[in-house]
Amino acid sequence: MKTVACIVMNGFAPFEFGVACEAFGLDRSDDGIPNFDFRVVTADPGVVPSKMGFSINIDNDLSFAYEADLVVVSPTPREYWQHTDPRVLDVVRAAVARGAWVLSVCSGSFILGAAGVLDGRKATTHWMYADVMAKMYPEVDVDPDVLYVQDGRIITSAGTAAGLDACLHLLRQEIGAELTNKIARRMVVPPQRDGGQAQFIDNPLPATTSLSLAPVTDWMLDNLRLDLTVDQLAAKAHMSPRTFARRFKADFGATPASWLARQRIIHSQRMLEKTDLGLDRIAYESGFGSAAVLRQNFARVLGTTPTAYRARFTCNDDRMTDAPDAAAAASEASVLESVA
Repeated sequence: MKTVACIVMNGFAPFEFGVACEAFGLDRSDDGIPNFDFRVVTADPGVVPSKMGFSINIDNDLSFAYEADLVVVSPTPREYWQHTDPRVLDVVRAAVARGAWVLSVCSGSFILGAAGVLDGRKATTHWMYADVMAKMYPEVDVDPDVLYVQDGRIITSAGTAAGLDACLHLLRQEIGAELTNKIARRMVVPPQRDGGQAQFIDNPLPATTSLSLAPVTDWMLDNLRLDLTVDQLAAKAHMSPRTFARRFKADFGATPASWLARQRIIHSQRMLEKTDLGLDRIAYESGFGSAAVLRQNFARVLGTTPTAYRARFTCNDDRMTDAPDAAAAASEASVLESVA
């Protein structure tokens, strides 16, 4: 991915627009992160008003978006959802047809729905509008409980800050976990949040925040190789297993087991990028136990193999080394076929 077009329309939401600019438009080459040719485009160049009472001046028409590797669609007010400029819809359809990435932030998914590119696919939007979207576009499988959805090369995100989660998810696939983590640190946001929109839907906040469990999660991250149980973690937190599991789910939006599985995947990604250690060693350090289990989890979660991931995202700095994996590629190919 080298070129990114962010489509802006009348009444655009400034924060969500800024998410795309922050994720793809900044020069981070001093951190070894590749720059993208990022351009803001609109159907009629000139002054484009935001929904907050100020305007921006955009010089680029939509022509760049017809060739961009990624087309980002920022949200517009509800009154525009069924009256989107047909020129914008054509750009979205063309991007999907040629296999480019398409990413919508928050209610920008309604623009994708109007273009017809979400028919037969899974998608999401802000939880406040999920029912509206399901009624307007019954051919779309709307999931109101997630932060983002990827279906093929189309990514839709939930409300506001979930757009950052979606952008980081895409960047992990294009530039790898290590560089994406650097971007997240520069943004001062978590590289990857667990849970979904259910955490934010009109429910009272839990009595304590996730900070109360921070010592436990820090210990979990330092001991990924161990066979961690809820009973063991609850003892660390000085809670009963039932209370701990309930508190963890309320604070993190995920069970301890699913949160731990995601952290193990992330750790294995970083080891594949930063070291030459064999898959058995990486599996051990990440808590998967064996290379076979590591391959199965990689295929299920990331849709690729550890060897293919390493070939694409390996870093060029000094790395720890270990014996090479014998016949890993053939073994992983069979795992991918079984998961598929």
